[in-house]
Amino acid sequence: IIFANGILSDPASAKMMLRSDDYIIAADGGLRNAYAAGITPHTLVGDFDSISPSELVEEENSGIQILRYPPEKDETDLELAIRYALEKKASEIIVIGAQGGRLDQTLGNIALLADVPAGVNIRLDDGHEEVHLIPSSIVITGKPGDVVSLVPWGTEALGVVTEGLRYPLK
Repeated sequence: IIFANGILSDPASAKMMLRSDDYIIAADGGLRNAYAAGITPHTLVGDFDSISPSELVEEENSGIQILRYPPEKDETDLELAIRYALEKKASEIIVIGAQGGRLDQTLGNIALLADVPAGVNIRLDDGHEEVHLIPSSIVITGKPGDVVSLVPWGTEALGVVTEGLRYPLK
């Protein structure tokens, strides 16, 4: 689980997604979203321009693993956190708090999903909305009345077939 620094409107819903054996990473200011959900991360990653020096000192003193990067870098803090999760051989990554606030950041966060190797299930999820990039197929569960949007990303969307939706595609 990676907590990002976007808007997390319902921390309780985010907490309900967690399992007891999840490894928790906070990407810089995502630390506040983790704490809002009542979660202490195992690792804090970033250049720490989104948390105060006193918050960082508090985390250093708490024993949380800190992975510090210089502000002059090519990657976003979330990108570094995803990379770290992949280094830890994660097969599933849920990024919480990666939507909202700044459209440029939200679009950039969605684009990060495309760089994850095949076989790793990754999604952005705030407890109310999920964002997946679908390489070949996916099963999405929901209930009547839920909204599902399919948006082509980067290339043509050919052969798209849906089942169980009000307006199926073929």
